[in-house]
Amino acid sequence: MFLPYPVIEQLSPQQVTTWEEHFAGNGHERPRSIEEGIWRRTQDPTNAEQSGWSEDSGGRRRVVHYRYRYDLDYTHPVPRLVLAELYLFVSHLAPANEIDAYAKGVNAWLAEGRWREKQDEWHRGDLVTTMTQHDVHPQDERADRATPQGFRSLDVQITSEGFRAPRELRNLPWDVLAGGMRVKEQRGKPSFADGLSGLLDFLPFQVEVGCGTSIEAGIPPLHYLHEVYRVTARKDNSLTQSHAFTLSPQADTLVQEMLLDASGKAHELTRMFAACFVAQPTPAHESLKALHDAGHLVGPVITHNFDTLSARAGLEEVFVRRYDQKIPPVPLLDEAKALLVVGLHADRRAVEARAREKGMKIFFIDPEGLMENGVFKEYPIEGAREGDVVVRQEAIPALARLCQLLNV
Repeated sequence: MFLPYPVIEQLSPQQVTTWEEHFAGNGHERPRSIEEGIWRRTQDPTNAEQSGWSEDSGGRRRVVHYRYRYDLDYTHPVPRLVLAELYLFVSHLAPANEIDAYAKGVNAWLAEGRWREKQDEWHRGDLVTTMTQHDVHPQDERADRATPQGFRSLDVQITSEGFRAPRELRNLPWDVLAGGMRVKEQRGKPSFADGLSGLLDFLPFQVEVGCGTSIEAGIPPLHYLHEVYRVTARKDNSLTQSHAFTLSPQADTLVQEMLLDASGKAHELTRMFAACFVAQPTPAHESLKALHDAGHLVGPVITHNFDTLSARAGLEEVFVRRYDQKIPPVPLLDEAKALLVVGLHADRRAVEARAREKGMKIFFIDPEGLMENGVFKEYPIEGAREGDVVVRQEAIPALARLCQLLNV
């Protein structure tokens, strides 16, 4: 695989402007040209169904952390969107015999993929791979975290040539791990409504958006990334089904795919960012802009999405899907009487919880499921409470109807 890797071969002048206005600058809480993801999966009694934990089998761990930097490339007559820098880290903690077998597998894939060894590194194209085994992982020593008897760990790091991960980047997934497992919220007994007419009694309102608005814009749902990075095994048609974590090193094909055909895998790795970039604001975003201009919606859009669609519709955004802060600050305004939550399954950043503490009424727009391959998969809102109102619709028709009710 050679860098820069082309993600979109030809950009229109409008797409170049979009990049310069919404992705290239660094005046945000995080650079929009960076795509980053972290998964940490551990075996614990509380996730036994997904992790395979039992009293006789437990302690496995898998950590995946990626960080990609995108840029525009002008070496061709027409500008291209390219992957300019790559960082992918995978760590397994497992019984020593499984780690030994996995290490032999990695060496075999390096040989089959024709990687060249040079000073404990393997090189191919513009990528560099390192593999490190630990009897006790340094990050476990750092956190004073015990290693199960008879377990070892193995780290595989794949980066672009010349990239050196700074300490804070290397520590980030482990800091997230130290934050503990997320405990799922318990669903209460919200009320249901056919539309948002009840919101008219709680104006002005603020809005929090999740991936529902992105899916309407043609962006893959977030579980697409779970499949790309082999986070879970999905074998049924329900998003509410507990899917088994990929914890056994022998069940993890991500490193194998990268070492045997990085260029082939790169299309999957970059698809989400490409889809976010080419997407356009939908009528849902346009409705929010109209409601904001009319004074019914106040404050910035509190967004979990990295597509910048709200900003491209002319709205201010505050991005809360972050790893450096477990509970990032959000500007909940005193004049706001309600929080409208659009297409968000779980309150991972406690935005809704903090709004309730301020006495704000919570409204949800969410069909509580989505269509995939012609099948409707249930996906209930996790933490809807008594007193909340759920409108089981998609964002576009629900917000369009709200605009009609308010003569906007």
